[in-house]
Formats: sequence, C-alpha cells, structure tokens
Amino acid sequence: MTMYNEDEELFCRTMHGVIKNVAHLCKRDRSKTWGKDGWKKVVVCIVSDGRGKINSRTLSVIAAMGAYQEAVAKNEINKTSVTAHIYEYTTQISVTPSLKIEGPEKGVVPVQIIFCLKEKNQKKINSHRWFFNAFGPLLQPNVCVLLDVGTQPGPTSIYHLWKAFDINSNVGGACGEIVALKGKWGTNLINPLVAAQNFEYKMSNILDKPLCVVPFVTRNQLVLMRAVRRESVFGYITVLPGAFSAYRYIALQNDQTGEGPLQKYFLGEKMHGAGADIFTANMYLAEDRILCWELVSKRGGSWILHYVKSAYAVTDVPDQVPELISQRRRWLNGSFFAAVHSTVHFYYIYRSAHTFFRKFWIHVEMFYQLFNLIFSWFALANYYIAFSILTDAMEDPIFNIKGIHIINLILNYFYLGLLIMCFILSLGNRPQGSKWGYTAAFIGFGLITIYMTVAAFLLAFKGIKNVSDTVQGDLSRPLQFSDVFTNPIFRNIVLSLLATLGLYIISSLLFFEPWHMITSFIQYLLMAPSYIAVLNVYAFANVHDVSWGTKGDNKVQTDLGKVEVKGGNKNEVEVAVPTTKNDINALYEDAIHVLNTKPPKVDDKPDPGTIQEDYYRGFRTK
Repeated sequence: MTMYNEDEELFCRTMHGVIKNVAHLCKRDRSKTWGKDGWKKVVVCIVSDGRGKINSRTLSVIAAMGAYQEAVAKNEINKTSVTAHIYEYTTQISVTPSLKIEGPEKGVVPVQIIFCLKEKNQKKINSHRWFFNAFGPLLQPNVCVLLDVGTQPGPTSIYHLWKAFDINSNVGGACGEIVALKGKWGTNLINPLVAAQNFEYKMSNILDKPLCVVPFVTRNQLVLMRAVRRESVFGYITVLPGAFSAYRYIALQNDQTGEGPLQKYFLGEKMHGAGADIFTANMYLAEDRILCWELVSKRGGSWILHYVKSAYAVTDVPDQVPELISQRRRWLNGSFFAAVHSTVHFYYIYRSAHTFFRKFWIHVEMFYQLFNLIFSWFALANYYIAFSILTDAMEDPIFNIKGIHIINLILNYFYLGLLIMCFILSLGNRPQGSKWGYTAAFIGFGLITIYMTVAAFLLAFKGIKNVSDTVQGDLSRPLQFSDVFTNPIFRNIVLSLLATLGLYIISSLLFFEPWHMITSFIQYLLMAPSYIAVLNVYAFANVHDVSWGTKGDNKVQTDLGKVEVKGGNKNEVEVAVPTTKNDINALYEDAIHVLNTKPPKVDDKPDPGTIQEDYYRGFRTK
C-alpha cells in the first residue's frame, strides 16, 4: 500500500478492505493454501511517502492498530541520516472508514503489518523500490498486490487476483475492475463529472480489457461459476492500474546482468530531473504502462497479463473540473508517450520466449494500439469535422429551416472561440486558478453536443422520410428496409451514430451491466467533446510539466533527535522506548482520543503568493 497525505477516512477505507480480504482467505477451509492460519501467509506493507507529508490523524489510526509508536524514531544514527522508519506489528483490530474499531468478534483476523515511514517525499516509484528491493528479498513473496491508499478492494478481490496466478503459472501480472465511488444510493452520480467518469470506467472494463478475453474452465469449475474469470487471448494489457493490480514476484526480477522489468521501472525515479529528455520524462509519468510492456517482452520470458472481472476495487474520482484536468494531464501525456515507446520498441517481443501464436496475437493487438494512437492524435480535428458535417447537412434545402445558416455560423465561431480559449488558458493558467474559465469551456462544449445530437436525430428522421416519400411515389413496389441505405444522409450520419451507441448498448447487455447506460450515458455524451478539446489541449500544452510535487523536500530534519553507537558493537544503539503496560496503554489512549475528536477544518485556499500569481496570469489571458 502506497500512501502520501491521504486522510484517515481514505486510509481506513483501504486498510479495512484489505483486512476483510485476509479474513476471507482464512474462511476458505477447503483450500490447500489458505484456511484458518491463512493470515500467516499475508504481509501488509504500508509505505508512506514523507514523514512531513503524512496526515497526523492517519498516523493516529496506525498507532491505534499498534503499528506505530511515537518517540522511537530518530533523525540520525551515528551521524548518518535516517532514510526511513520501519515498524512491524501483528494487529488484531481494524478501524472502519467511520472510525469504529472492530475486533475478532466482528470477524477480524490477525494481520501482519510492516509500516515504512520514509523520511522524505521521494515519489511513488521510490515507495515501490522500497518494497521490491528492500522487503521483497526478505519476504520472498509469491504474488504482490499493489494498492493506493484511497482505493478499497472488494471483500474477495484479492483472492480472485491470487487465483489467476495459481491457475496459470504463466501469468505475470493481473488486474481487476476499477469502480468509481458512487456514494450511498448513487448520490455522487448527481455530479455530471462523476457520472461521466463512471461511464468511462465501465465501458473501458467492458470494451478494452475484455476485448482480448475468452472464458475458460478449470478444476475449480464450481467456484468459477460464481465468479467468472477470463484468460487473455492476446496476453498483453497495455496498463495494469497502479491503484489496484498484482504481479508475480519472480516475473519482475532482473536477469543476471541487472536488466529486466524492475530495472526499467525504477529508471522512472531518475527521469524527472535535468538529465532526462522530455520524451522519456513524460513516458515515465505512466510508469505502470512501462512495467507491463517490459514484463510481457522480458528476455527469455513468456509472461502474460490477465484481466480478472470478479476482482474489483472502488476508488473516488475527481468531482471538480480543476482536479479532473490536473489528473488527466499526467494520464494523457504518460499514456501517449508510453504508447509511442511500446510501438517503436515493438521488436522487443522477439527476444521473449512466447509461442508463435502468442506473438501473432500480440502483433494484432499492437496494430490496434497503433490505430488507436493515430486516431487519438487526430481526435481534435475529427470531432470538428463531425460538427461541420452535421451543420452543413442541416443547411440542405430539403429541410427548409429558416435562419439555420446564421445559427450554424454563430455556433461555428462559438466552437472555434472555445477551442482558442482552451489553448490560451492551457498555455498560461493553472486549472485551480482559472476554474470558471475551464468550467465555462465544459458547459459550452456540452451545449454544442446538444445541438449536434438534435441535428443527428433530425437528419435521421428527414432521411427516412425522404426515402419513404421516394418509394411511395413509385407505386410498383413497397418500401423495403434496404431502401433507407440508399439515402446518403442516413448512411453517413445515422449509421455512424447507431454503430457507436449500439456497441455501447449491446456490449453492456452482454455483460449484464446496463445500469451505467441509464445513469451516466447522457452525462458522458455531453462531456465527450470536453475530453477531447479541453483535457487533450491542456495535456499537450503542458507537456513540459513532468513534476511530481517533490520540490523543496531535501532538508534533513532534526526534530526527532540523534543516537550514536555506544560500546564495541556498531550494530547496536540505545533508544528509550515505552515498555511498561501503562506507557503503552497511554499511547493507545492518545491515538483513540485523536480519532474521537472531530478533525479541524482544512483551509484549501492557496497561499497569497499563488493567488497573486493566478491573478496576474488571469489578467494577461483576458
């Protein structure tokens, strides 16, 4: 579990979900691997990125669970700066997201915890390096599940991920479904941003990842009938989400020369300084995509990646326009440059030991990825062309709509004006400092989408009516279904819309998941042009921004004190730690007291310097 500055609710959401998964493993009495003592085969490693960044109330939750103690850590040991503070404990309680403590009476089983609190903020990749290079060789795990704090795995999701590795020894990585947090009774879907992302996540899990999967049957058929699993035909998934994914430990290991998936992955830790070119720096913004490609194309390996539908995790999504733009800037730039990297270095697949048929299917998928890459590059122009075709078709004399030319001219200038505004804002203004400008762009493109949708339905109706009138004029034969395809308007516009909408509906029905079509499709339809015109423009206009927010975190702190070696043994130091029952109980009661008090209101307003800078930028833009 990787953590930065998430609050106690987000941490408890993830940790409580993990503990419920461990409890589920212990309930599988008929399993040869798990059972009553299954918790002994699971170690939960929490790596927090920066002692000065961690939320104090989150630290109190960890202290209440017994995995953290105050007054033990030191800044220096024998004049050497401490890099991280490591705590080990087997907890027997769990703290729910509502901050209620549950014990064995609620089904909580013991859970082994390693808590690594890094002294400095050194990015997520460094946290993974701590796990794979420091803890991995000691623990020698079979399967490593990666989770971001704030993402809550389903109660049986970790078991389903592990089972994919257990069934097929060639599986090197797997992921489940990422589900947007909808809130109680789906109240979060009232926000159109959340609803649009919910639709986007659902269709990605229905169309993209299962595009390459077929069902299979194993010796555990009865179990799999309740939780359908799928084996990848292509064997390569472009990205296993870093928020919820799993890898086979031995598959990630480097070869004897020190080259391999982890070596390439950890290069990203050094690719955000002065020594990295802009292409490589942006490519490593999507470090999980690099890891997936290096794993599948590993020299001499035949590892494949799986998508496990029955494993899911719930995560909160941005509910404000500035947050969404900032998130997608990193996603879009990272995924684009990583896709270019995997396409250019496609020949890496020949160094692997995959079978001929596996390489053939990966060839097929790479052609699809290349087409998708080209299409995404021209998406901005393609959408404007679609807008122009619809508006031009509305001016056809057969419709006889008065003043339509003036309306289309105004909308055309409005469209181009919004696009130019997005470019100007993206080149000089922060999303947080120009919230209303970006929000206005979202609303404006939504209004254009409404007009395009009405125009498409009107053209469809008029097209069918014209065909009907033409056939009725010919009394020699009745109207046939094939006649509608002779009309160019119907053929070029309506069929294109039906192909997209029909694909969404049919695929959702095939997966027995149609509800997002009802609750979120309209919001996504209105947001679609903003995904292209606002998010893409901002991302590529800020391709120079490859920062990870670690500036100014190189100062050595001295608040914890220092210790020095005493005596002849250089491996031993004297540190005062609470050992009596009263001292330990006092620390526990202090942590509980913190959790029982309401958290102070956090002022999200930026500092005066940032406000002034945003004002100057806004004045320049206007």
